[in-house]
Amino acid sequence: MVEDWAPTVTRERLVQRARLISEVRTFFAERGVLEVETPVLGRAGSTDVGLASLSLAAQLPGERERVPLWLQTSPEFHMKRLLAAGSGPIFQIARAFRDGEVSRRHNPEFCMLEWYRPGMNLEALMTETCELIRRVMTLGAQLTGQPSLLSESQDAQARPAITPYRALFRRVLSLDPFTATLEELRAACARECEVAADDWSHETCLDALMSLVIEPTLGSGSQGAEAQGQAIVELVTEYPAAQAALARKHQDSEGDWVASRFEAYVAGIELANGYDELTDASEQAVRFAEDNAARIAQGLPEVAADQRLLAALQAGMPTGSGVALGLDRLIMLALGERDISAVIAFPASRA
Repeated sequence: MVEDWAPTVTRERLVQRARLISEVRTFFAERGVLEVETPVLGRAGSTDVGLASLSLAAQLPGERERVPLWLQTSPEFHMKRLLAAGSGPIFQIARAFRDGEVSRRHNPEFCMLEWYRPGMNLEALMTETCELIRRVMTLGAQLTGQPSLLSESQDAQARPAITPYRALFRRVLSLDPFTATLEELRAACARECEVAADDWSHETCLDALMSLVIEPTLGSGSQGAEAQGQAIVELVTEYPAAQAALARKHQDSEGDWVASRFEAYVAGIELANGYDELTDASEQAVRFAEDNAARIAQGLPEVAADQRLLAALQAGMPTGSGVALGLDRLIMLALGERDISAVIAFPASRA
């Protein structure tokens, strides 16, 4: 008899999860943001070198052969096509899939909250993202009867704590990620991450130092709340231009090209990733091609680039900003859990 049939989550947590998701919907309804649904399966996947997609083949009407389809790593491409078609501000609570991501903070299938704000600049979206995180965290504390993980000093009206990517590296590692030589970065990886990085690229070194050394320090309350053992919402901005993904670029105060994007952290956990959205179809096509060239160079499978997204951008997607937020992770933090399996019914091990 199979003994692991039961969910990993308690009924109490299921009820609380449903209440928190309801609060998210209320948050957007108050702002006139339309809830939408888009396909989980698409003809194209994400070319991002840092993401591993899952795919399958299906029999579709009018096709003689089974057609390869991709489980979406986020609903981003389909939602942008809605924006180009005139949807106005939209949000979605979607199922998303990423191969190989399994830990107490990851599940290959997960719940992503994604929203887009035509006409809203990145600064306003950062403020809105922080408001949502604080609102869900506050309600989670009320539901559990436990103190919120967030510092009370970071109330709903507080200005977000924002740190540029370059300043983080200078503060934590005493090196400049834009001017450090490859040898200096490899040495930092060997010293800080205790790995052999002799053949690592510039970007691989930066990724390792960010994820293994810097990220655990973010949102940990080092700006005044540490003494109380409480966390804060901390935003990181101005990533290197090579990490722009689907964001615009701009020059920072020192003249270097950086990505117009942010990531949000609480207690060392990445919760959200937001962009001043790229709307240039030609530049997007170049980025897709560069991604796949990098994938091939690294021995990774090539991913079909989304031609319908490019057509939508060509047709004219409105300028604005958008953000993706890991909803399972936010619920985990809001309910004071340390493992994502405590807030989802069936993790991959029991699916």
